[in-house]
Amino acid sequence: MAYYLVEHGAQVAVLNPLVVRRFIQMHLGKGKSDRKDAQWLLRYGQQQPLPGWQPEAPILVECRQLEQVMEQFIRQRTMVSNSLQGLQHQPVVSAIARKRLQQTLKLLDQQIQALEAELLALLEQHYARKMPLLCSIPGIGRKTAAQLLLFAKGFAQVENYRQLIAKAGLCPREYSSGSSVRGKTRITRMGGGLIRSKLFMSSFAAKQSNAACKALYDRLVAKGKNGKVALVAVCNKLLKQACATIQSGIPYQADFSSNLAPSP
Repeated sequence: MAYYLVEHGAQVAVLNPLVVRRFIQMHLGKGKSDRKDAQWLLRYGQQQPLPGWQPEAPILVECRQLEQVMEQFIRQRTMVSNSLQGLQHQPVVSAIARKRLQQTLKLLDQQIQALEAELLALLEQHYARKMPLLCSIPGIGRKTAAQLLLFAKGFAQVENYRQLIAKAGLCPREYSSGSSVRGKTRITRMGGGLIRSKLFMSSFAAKQSNAACKALYDRLVAKGKNGKVALVAVCNKLLKQACATIQSGIPYQADFSSNLAPSP
């Protein structure tokens, strides 16, 4: 519908449904029906500034479709693998059933590898300048760089690294009130789960090969922080480095900050 409206010259805003829901709760809205929802949407549009929405570039839409199909195959592969593992623990194992599951597992592996290669090829072709910049960061490989470009839409609309960290759901969320409520500080997880998992896996390599990430990890662990908390901080550091590298157009340099003139 959004694409259709934009194509016909309408001004379109796309919002997270949770935003409108919180707006209704804030105004103590009671009851729910299609008519009331429409009235609340009208009221929200009249009272709140709405950012204009524009369709994504066709290459991003195509890559996201490949990503979605690949994720479906990965979920199917997990189901088939679990079924095969469960079958092998049965007292009686059908050779035919085991063979079919193994064949299906092999076919899914081939499809996942083919989709991954096609997705990488498309992104490397479209972002021929940005891919090498991201891959120059120690700890970020081709797959993670491709996922970052797809997640950040080529970094075209990213103003600063904090915006990207929030979008990835990696910013901490405190839960406390006075002296009685002391919840554990956790990341928000409001964002892309796929990019979080990719960055988390990359953080293991980054804390070994990336000097800035290693120093951050060691410092947090020395202060008594949990290893997982320190790895999340490394993920944020990688996003910060990615934004700086893309915005400057210069490959990653470990001593880049030392070359900057001090502020007056």
